[in-house]
Amino acid sequence: MFKLKRNFLLISVLLLVSSCASKKTKEVNNANSLGELELNLPVKKYTLENGLRLLVVENNKLPIVSYYTFFDVGGRFESREAGTTGATHFLEHMMFKGAKKYKAGEFEKIVEGNGGRGNAYTTFDSTVYYESFPSKVLEKIIDLEADRMGHLTIETKSFESERLVVKEERKMRYENSPIGKLYLSMMQSVFKGTPYGGSVIGEVKDLDSLTQEQIQEFFRTFYAPNNAIVVVVGDVKANKVYQMAKKKYGDLKKNQELENLKASLDKLDVYNFKEFKPGEKKIFAQSKDPIFIAAYPGVKLDDRKAMVFDLLTSMLSGGVSSYMHQKYVQAKKPLFSSIGVSNYNLKNSGVFFIKGDLLPGTSLSKVKKLLKRDVKKYCRDDVLTIRELQKTRNNYLVDYYSSISSNSGLASFLGMREAFFGNYEHYKKELREYSSISLEEIKSECKKIFKPGNEILLHVWNKNPRN
Repeated sequence: MFKLKRNFLLISVLLLVSSCASKKTKEVNNANSLGELELNLPVKKYTLENGLRLLVVENNKLPIVSYYTFFDVGGRFESREAGTTGATHFLEHMMFKGAKKYKAGEFEKIVEGNGGRGNAYTTFDSTVYYESFPSKVLEKIIDLEADRMGHLTIETKSFESERLVVKEERKMRYENSPIGKLYLSMMQSVFKGTPYGGSVIGEVKDLDSLTQEQIQEFFRTFYAPNNAIVVVVGDVKANKVYQMAKKKYGDLKKNQELENLKASLDKLDVYNFKEFKPGEKKIFAQSKDPIFIAAYPGVKLDDRKAMVFDLLTSMLSGGVSSYMHQKYVQAKKPLFSSIGVSNYNLKNSGVFFIKGDLLPGTSLSKVKKLLKRDVKKYCRDDVLTIRELQKTRNNYLVDYYSSISSNSGLASFLGMREAFFGNYEHYKKELREYSSISLEEIKSECKKIFKPGNEILLHVWNKNPRN
């Protein structure tokens, strides 16, 4: 249900989804509304004197633990003018290259050597590190994490080596990927003039020029304990986790100037779509058949419309029985191999878009005419029905159960809400909000957003002119 998942989809982060039990599914299908779900997660929250927030959930079914660390730093705090795009993601890579106590290679050796696994990801709005491991090594993992939060070491050799890795990653995700080029062009076009108007990996020229001092400064500024949330879920005792966290993290100094700095960097007035210009953009890439995106101005994460758009996207293209799949993919004369609607919400803005893969031989000009004609049909009474709305709500409930049925899923679920809304219990508000959205409200917003000529149409194809 929590549509932050779309953030991860666009940056190719794998989502952890597990199946729910048949008994729960039956309960979900019998529910009349999302508001009927009573969900009270047994979370214990602590805040250290240096500002670090700690969430703990005890689950002793298996002797394993999931450990997530969220930092409130991402691409939106970088600057094109200062040449620091990609700095947050670069720093994420360097966080695995050694610190004061645990040198390069020791982190992976300890985690994987004990049968665990871990990774990290960076978005425009946050950076997250996560591990799953046997509960017997919890204290060692806390020591590892506290060491690299407080005492990261950036050595010249590993820094330059990782620069090449990051540049290769960008090439793989964008320059050598038709779909990556398309998504990047969408972000640049929709969010032009804002920190979201590019990629989290950064511009090539900035990746070439970023210095150790700049990355170290990002670390000193944003990797302070008062900018971090640690979530621990699994075979633990909450009070013991708190005592270990105090011991390992307690001496780290908070950044007293951080909130004022973030407020000055987060210039909200730039996120008003002043530079959003409807039109068409042709992108060259080695794609035999065209892939297109029709992008519309969206809304930020905490806007009620974000939830309305979530329901609308699922009602239009959620699964093989959906309207768009049946109309364009399963039709007697299909046009697309796949098509769907997405609602991508960020902390300060968002984008709503249709993405489709044309079948071989399908005329791109025909598709462009069809889109202008058909957008008005998406909001009709026979498309957006009360039955479709209830099916969507039921599916969302299944997603809710699935997302919290594993230690890792629950840790991610809680950490996201604490990070983005300042309160892990935000899920209770979500359930009420989604339940309160009426079919009429969905239809109304549908008609507002799907207006011909209101979109930026982007397509990638090997027959498009080279830029």
